[in-house]
Formats: sequence, structure tokens, C-alpha cells
Amino acid sequence: MDKISKRVLEETDFIIKTKKTIREIAKIFNVSKSTVHKDLNDRLQKLDQEKIKTVKEILKYHIDIRHIRGGESTKKKYQKIIN
Repeated sequence: MDKISKRVLEETDFIIKTKKTIREIAKIFNVSKSTVHKDLNDRLQKLDQEKIKTVKEILKYHIDIRHIRGGESTKKKYQKIIN
């Protein structure tokens, strides 16, 4: 197994286990967000068809709630400025 395939499977297992975002996974694996996105959407299809459905569900959930997370981040940012 090559280095990229190994990383893709590690990222896959990690996102299934922790439900972390692409941004968080990119920091942990020390790669770009684009790389993680490509790994989980394109490369995973060629490696493990069974896990792809679970990963897609997690990524869809993150997209569905991103407006909430963005609002929370902005709120925290301005609370720091005021305090």
C-alpha cells in the first residue's frame, strides 16, 4: 500500500471515529483542506466502497450545520473583543 492510500484510510477511520471536520482533520494529518477533501471524496471511492457512505453522511452533516458553527465563531470573536 502506498503512502497516499494509507493516509486516505487513516483519515477515513479518523473521521468515522471522531466526526471531526475536514479543517480539523487537515490540521491533524498536516495536509491541506483540499487534500483531505480529495482524499475523502475521490480517492476513497477507489479504496473502500463500504466506508464511503458513512463518510458522505458525516460530510453532509457538517455542510448542513456550518451556518450554525460560523455564527458561534463570530459570536466568540466579538465577545473576546468586548471583554
